[in-house]
Amino acid sequence: MNPARFERITGQYPKLRIGVLGDFCLDRYLEIDPAKTETSIETGLPVHNVVSVRPQPGGAGTIVNNLSALGIGRIYPIGFAGDDGEGFELWRALERVPGVELKRFVRSSRRRTFTYCKPLLLSPGKAPVELNRLDSKNWTPTPEAVEGELIANLAATAEEADAMVVLDQVDIPETGAVTTRVLARVQRILETQPLKPIIADSRRGLRGYPPVIFKMNASELASLTGAVAQLALPDIKAAAAALARKNARTVVVSLAANGILGASANGQVCHIPALPIRGEIDVVGAGDAVSANLISALAGGATLEEALELANAAASVVIHKLGTTGTASVAEIAELILR
Repeated sequence: MNPARFERITGQYPKLRIGVLGDFCLDRYLEIDPAKTETSIETGLPVHNVVSVRPQPGGAGTIVNNLSALGIGRIYPIGFAGDDGEGFELWRALERVPGVELKRFVRSSRRRTFTYCKPLLLSPGKAPVELNRLDSKNWTPTPEAVEGELIANLAATAEEADAMVVLDQVDIPETGAVTTRVLARVQRILETQPLKPIIADSRRGLRGYPPVIFKMNASELASLTGAVAQLALPDIKAAAAALARKNARTVVVSLAANGILGASANGQVCHIPALPIRGEIDVVGAGDAVSANLISALAGGATLEEALELANAAASVVIHKLGTTGTASVAEIAELILR
């Protein structure tokens, strides 16, 4: 990509309005100083002394963080948090993200705030070491009243936004923000606004989703299409192209160390190899950076190949940020693409 195209695409970002529908969680990092370890008098067990608590939006909030890092003008989170302490922390963390408008974010006493509590051992001169995570989730179906608020907020956002992202982060179906009823509203948006870019990603796979832009990894593609799980690159290209033709929408497949691949409905297939590793890495958050950069680039007028190149570079930036779910700014991406 030449500098002129890079500037033209990313120069559109401050004008864009992007909605993010999905499962927002609180990433609460507990920073532990190993030098301050004690032994509990009562239990005889080691005591980890927390010297700092760092809350930040996670799950769909990671996509919001990445959109903000890119300088997107307005970002509309569509999801829910509980009426609890973690929900307060999540709301405050989202409030602090530049560009975010929380008018369509639901607080409900009927839901717990989805929380990843991540203890980190921080030693001078060493990479952070994450201990066993402590998670808080919802184990029951999302109440109809909460679904109704989400659907209304989704419909309103679709009228304003230039593009949208859908992220299903929960392990148990129907317990998060992206329920069957909510997906039915996504389908209606697709039918009434067929040119609006909408990208979807789900940790449980995209089977049953409306034919928006599908973003997945190779295993998820194989599961969805019935192909052999360990596909070679030519097979992945063929499977992605067939799915794109079937859905009449672009399909994007992340390939970890092999980069990223995209197939369009008209038969175009692009593969962007991964950038070289530049040190120790942590892959947490790379997929969300890809989603955020893909939707921003496409909404900003990029071709499929250009959007893939930007997303691939963003993932490379993020995996080199340790001890956090990182983001990639336009300047950081430019350093990799334009050098």
